[in-house]
Amino acid sequence: MVKLGILDYGQRDEGESPETALAHSVELAQLCDQLGYQRFWVAEHHDVPAFSSSSPEVFMTQLLNQTQNIRIGSGGVMLPHYAPMKVAENFKMMLAFHPDRIDLGLGNTAGTLAVRKAMETKGKADFDYEESIQTLQAYLLDQAVGSIEQPQAKANPASKSLPLMWALSSSVRSARMAARLGMAYTFGLFPYASANKRQVAKEACRVYREEFQASAFLDKPYVSVAPFVAVADDEELAQAYGQVLDLWLLGKDNFAEFSAFPSLETAQTYDYSDQDREQIAKNRSRMLVGGAKSVANEMYAIADETQADELLLIPLMPGIDARKEAVSLLAQVF
Repeated sequence: MVKLGILDYGQRDEGESPETALAHSVELAQLCDQLGYQRFWVAEHHDVPAFSSSSPEVFMTQLLNQTQNIRIGSGGVMLPHYAPMKVAENFKMMLAFHPDRIDLGLGNTAGTLAVRKAMETKGKADFDYEESIQTLQAYLLDQAVGSIEQPQAKANPASKSLPLMWALSSSVRSARMAARLGMAYTFGLFPYASANKRQVAKEACRVYREEFQASAFLDKPYVSVAPFVAVADDEELAQAYGQVLDLWLLGKDNFAEFSAFPSLETAQTYDYSDQDREQIAKNRSRMLVGGAKSVANEMYAIADETQADELLLIPLMPGIDARKEAVSLLAQVF
């Protein structure tokens, strides 16, 4: 049986404060917990006014404390910004309180130039993603990291449990890395537009399964596929939600065109250029839009194509009530 998860951005809707946005994310996580969703992840985004989730580890502690059974994770920690030991210690702290519910999703997107400078992000010449993950794994396994020439250090607190580690990816190359490192694998349909996105997903998931090597973190391959979704019980309303997502994904000014996530009215009254409309058509490869049953059919098709164990859904829709309705509808029909 294919399981369901949610990726959340701490989305701030028009007229909301960041505090309200984060409280709404907690409400959504609690609902997903009640509905039997497998996991609830929060993203890491910097300098995007509409997204309040800038520190997934801190966000996770609140979500863990406010839910009962659902797994809580990062989707993901952007490793170029951080020292592996610090990431390990953040997650070890959470494991000490919630030993069996934590996912550590990792990515390597460094962000805009302004973000890279502000975060003092490692440059490409100084950062090896796979090596950094291996170092992080060693810290999580309570191994000393260092050499004869350099002092060795261990991450604290020592832990009897491990997080489930995930590689967030949209390429076959990263799928191979996840397989080598014994990590679970998430293929993102959402990050960018591509006419052959689902074919790439199918190939990446196949390669990952074939090349997977068991590790202390995972004994057999595990795959999820992540699309944006815009869902309602009414097809016309679902398409209106899809139009909002169309507008948002134009991503103008590095997603700073809007100070909050656009409303239905903002999307309907926006002055779209011909270039905008061309990009919107391309971006439809990143999302599933429609009534719950039609979207569920597409979800089943994606799961069948990729042999996914799970679908990680991103209900980027205006208003907490719309997002709650979407996760409720999909839990009923999928």
